[in-house]
Amino acid sequence: MNDRLVQSQIEELERKLRAYERLIEKLPFPFTFADYESGIAIEKKRGDVRPHLRTIPPSLEKEAEWQWDIDLHRDVPFEKVEAFLTPLLDLVPHHIVFVDAQGIITLCNLQAAVDTGVDRDAIIGKHIRELLKLPDELIATLESLEKGEPLYNYEVLDRFYGIVNTRFIYNDDGSIKRVISMFQSLNMMKETEKLAVAGRIAAGIAHEIRNPLTTVRGYLQLLKSDLPDRIASLVERLLIPELDRANDIITDFLNIAKPADVKMETFNLHRFLRDDVGVLLQSEALLHNVDVHFDLDDQLDDYEMNGDRSQLLQVFLNLFRNAVEAKVAKTMRVSICSRKINHLVQLRFCDDGPGIPPSVIDHVFDPFFSTKETGTGLGLSLSKKIVELHRGTMKVQSDAHGTCFLIEFPLCSQPPFLSS
Repeated sequence: MNDRLVQSQIEELERKLRAYERLIEKLPFPFTFADYESGIAIEKKRGDVRPHLRTIPPSLEKEAEWQWDIDLHRDVPFEKVEAFLTPLLDLVPHHIVFVDAQGIITLCNLQAAVDTGVDRDAIIGKHIRELLKLPDELIATLESLEKGEPLYNYEVLDRFYGIVNTRFIYNDDGSIKRVISMFQSLNMMKETEKLAVAGRIAAGIAHEIRNPLTTVRGYLQLLKSDLPDRIASLVERLLIPELDRANDIITDFLNIAKPADVKMETFNLHRFLRDDVGVLLQSEALLHNVDVHFDLDDQLDDYEMNGDRSQLLQVFLNLFRNAVEAKVAKTMRVSICSRKINHLVQLRFCDDGPGIPPSVIDHVFDPFFSTKETGTGLGLSLSKKIVELHRGTMKVQSDAHGTCFLIEFPLCSQPPFLSS
């Protein structure tokens, strides 16, 4: 009986030993393990399958020592490296994309996905042309891959304006494993230059025009009672409102050109959309025969955000009025959607109007740009400025079936996620 028990224990120990041996054989990196208690050191060199054992002076006072030499290029599957790098590269405000030797995307950071309007998880495994929506001959990454030469500060002048740099990671046989591309957009610099010019113009307007307007308005109010009724009515109905409208234009332009005071408060996102935005737009919708529809993501039902309610309401009101002014049919449908996408809260304001012509869509956020005879061209500029003050982004997509404005804020697990 004792012999069978001993034999069983020996077999069990042998199974465990073989399991440990197979584990060590599978480890892809070289290491040294010194167990001073047993007086045995285990060493595995790069390229070896089986480890080497040697004896060392035993000691009960020394702790076991473990040393390893991991080469991320050789010892770890590169897909694991990319998975580790992805959340780190999501913090970079530039576009970073990895492709393999066939141009297939293996890593795409969040900024690249957001700016190109794609689902980051869905674009992995697709060809880079599906991300950039450009012909292959215009994609700098593919040009670099074809020539086998990295790009250094290569200037891109297509719809993506900026600087591209590429670097290669090679396999052991010298073939290309990955092309790493980093794109630095210069659109923000262009926008900053525009706003700097707008700020200088706004300062001049404020000093040179606002004060005379106030003076003229004051004298009109003073003289109105001494004028004939017909002239007084003209002053009240036309002249003073026109002066007020000019003053409002100056105020809007100043709000675009310089940061406004943001009064932050925490509120439920969906209650804000349904109650505040919904109530605000409902009367306007009835007046203009517009159907307003809400499509809100259940994942965001309890989401609390931090922002300035009045300014965000102004954004939706500006978008609604912009849609109504473009309406050509008797009725219009406006939809307001919320979605949780990756690390973003995305709000979409869409209409089924005639759409924005491709020739002007790149200028819709420019101050004073308007296709309407009576438009000031400040509503969308001001809306974009408000969104950016809330650390968000605002973009537009349009075709013959309608226009959609995309507003995105970074998603955080704990409010407030927007701060002044």
